[in-house]
Amino acid sequence: MELKSIDEEIYRCNMCIDMVEKFPNSKTVSIGNRSDIVILGEAPANNGWRKSGIAWYDINHKLLPSGVVLQKLLNEIGLQIEDTYFLEAIKCFPKDRKYLKKCSENCKQYLIKQLEIIRPKVVLALGDAATKTILDIKYKKFSDIVGNEYKVNDYIIIPIYHPSPISPMSYKGNVEIFKKLKKRI
Repeated sequence: MELKSIDEEIYRCNMCIDMVEKFPNSKTVSIGNRSDIVILGEAPANNGWRKSGIAWYDINHKLLPSGVVLQKLLNEIGLQIEDTYFLEAIKCFPKDRKYLKKCSENCKQYLIKQLEIIRPKVVLALGDAATKTILDIKYKKFSDIVGNEYKVNDYIIIPIYHPSPISPMSYKGNVEIFKKLKKRI
């Protein structure tokens, strides 16, 4: 199965039909130059790549604020945003955050299929929701697991703080993780 056929499956999916907004852009994978690192987001931003067609950019092709922070972190390992693969744990835009858990459960099958095709070495899970989708572990506080490495299938999952500039940890909480990651790649 190819990534494009998974996108087609996702586009036809109706499991969350009353909970999500579908996008005219049915692409759910942003393909970079290197498949060894996948960045896993929570769900498509309402103003982000599902409308612009370019991960981390708005419809005017301007780097979104979270993309600015992420690029600063990727500079630590000598990569550009465009070098990495990018996936969302939830494939459509949830109309309300209360739907995150159910949508995440419904989308996990697609996420796993995508990762099986991409076969990354490392998956950087951005924030709590993305981490809970990909890891079946219990924790009290997200900060307790940030930066830890978890083996899933043949890849390493590393939870990181979401690069949103509204979070004080978006950059400073992730810098050491990226410095450590540089040694891995």
